[in-house]
Amino acid sequence: MNQGKIFTVPFKRKREGRTYYKKRLKILMSNKFRFVIRKSLRNLMASVVEYSPKGDKVLLTVDSKTLMEFGWKGHNGNLPSAYLIGLLAGKKPIGKGITDAVLDLGFNNSTKGSRIYAALAGAIDAGLKIPFNPEILPSRDRITGEHIAKYAQALKKDKSGYERQFYDYVKRGVNPEDILKHFNEIKVKIHG
Repeated sequence: MNQGKIFTVPFKRKREGRTYYKKRLKILMSNKFRFVIRKSLRNLMASVVEYSPKGDKVLLTVDSKTLMEFGWKGHNGNLPSAYLIGLLAGKKPIGKGITDAVLDLGFNNSTKGSRIYAALAGAIDAGLKIPFNPEILPSRDRITGEHIAKYAQALKKDKSGYERQFYDYVKRGVNPEDILKHFNEIKVKIHG
């Protein structure tokens, strides 16, 4: 054992890679609600969180399962579903009187046009005021799923490749070429 050297053990959540304390402190100093987005390969979750000294209070959470209750049959890990989750997560706090928030990405990388920013676009379109740079949002044709429909149309000639790529869509009963129509139907239900 070394004598005379002092070693400070970092907080457990920092050691586990679960909390980035410098970024968290900057976000909390804004004294606003946090619009928290977390993602996995097949799911995206958007929450509105309020800081409390005794522990953060999660006011609401919307994820892919909530979106499926509205009839969403597409993939849960793509840009259209992320936008719809953000739209739904943006409408609920406005009903509770929350209008301003700050985006909290956590340890997610900030990538222009990603699912995280598609969810942000949905929350902003719902009326939630979140500061952002307009250049980071994905384009409207990607948000609505036009790129999926075009790719499905191009892949239609290769039957085995088509079935492998769009297995989940076919299994759930939605045609990948009609994803734009399905997206608009769910968007109308959310606004309903």
